[in-house]
Amino acid sequence: MTLYNVVEKFTSINGEGVRAGQLAVFIRFKDCNLRCSYCDTKWANAENAPHVQMSAQEIYGYIKHTGIKNVTLTGGEPLLQENIKELLELICADRELYCEIETNGSIYLKPFSDIENRPSFTMDHKLMSSNMKEYMCIENYHILSQNDTVKFVVGGKADLNDAKAIIDEYKLIGRVNVYISPVFGKIDPKEIVEFMLENKLNGVNLQLQLHKFIWNPNKRGV
Repeated sequence: MTLYNVVEKFTSINGEGVRAGQLAVFIRFKDCNLRCSYCDTKWANAENAPHVQMSAQEIYGYIKHTGIKNVTLTGGEPLLQENIKELLELICADRELYCEIETNGSIYLKPFSDIENRPSFTMDHKLMSSNMKEYMCIENYHILSQNDTVKFVVGGKADLNDAKAIIDEYKLIGRVNVYISPVFGKIDPKEIVEFMLENKLNGVNLQLQLHKFIWNPNKRGV
């Protein structure tokens, strides 16, 4: 039986994405293969991060017990968990649930794209300020659809220009949901809005992390 390394599980609101502001149940997994400069969950990636091991049935049981319909699997990098597809298939088989998986852009998504009622992928594309840009799996742009999201976390003007180049190159607007989000405390969101206006980025969404405005930005479990 596969056991997954879970560092925290909780209910809150979605702070980001197409269902921002809606209730959600979160399962956060241990470990990540990237080390982004602005990572706000470094504690979950540490080798000695406190965690519990849960089976797919135990995780699904917890989700159902909460009574919350939106499910967000996050990390760390959830797709690094051994046999994660088993858990995804179990959750997605329940048509009452909406399953979203947050992934860092370095993992090839094709092996998970054939799941019936597959999860919605919210995929980061790491830009220069992350120091992880070279690890992006560009092939994923042939897999993502209108049910999926590409998120650009920007720390300055160079990142904004880079994000626009990628949006244009892969013709993302209209094909996927596109979000631009500031590195918290590093760039004024007004600068992002001005860039969007200047470049007529119709169909692109400015995203602020709601949970960091409602609670202390460093608070866990929200």
